[in-house]
Amino acid sequence: MSVKFSKDHEWVSLAGDIATIGITNHAQEQLGDVVFVELPAVGKKVAKGGDAAVVESVKAASEVYAPVTGEVVEVNKELEADPALVNRGAEGDGWFMKVKISNPAEFSELMDKAAYDKFVASL
Repeated sequence: MSVKFSKDHEWVSLAGDIATIGITNHAQEQLGDVVFVELPAVGKKVAKGGDAAVVESVKAASEVYAPVTGEVVEVNKELEADPALVNRGAEGDGWFMKVKISNPAEFSELMDKAAYDKFVASL
């Protein structure tokens, strides 16, 4: 399964036409302790670069942008009860949503891990 990254600090792993999306470890480190996550409704259409979710920490509230276009087919309900899961497993169990992608080419336009790490180092 390949994982790609956006310049907005989201990660995407693709299995068939289902993209699992979350925020990167770098993003959760910048946010600090996550205290609330607002997830999109299942069935919501999200557009690449558009607002998809909100994550709030003790420091700030941040938008989570959709790195790909599609329809939300599942959300991580565990985050509602345990938002700190984002801090403990940002690039794993702390995923936000699963999206049925409508344009697979968008996935290939995202950065691989090496390119993302280089991007983060340049910030």
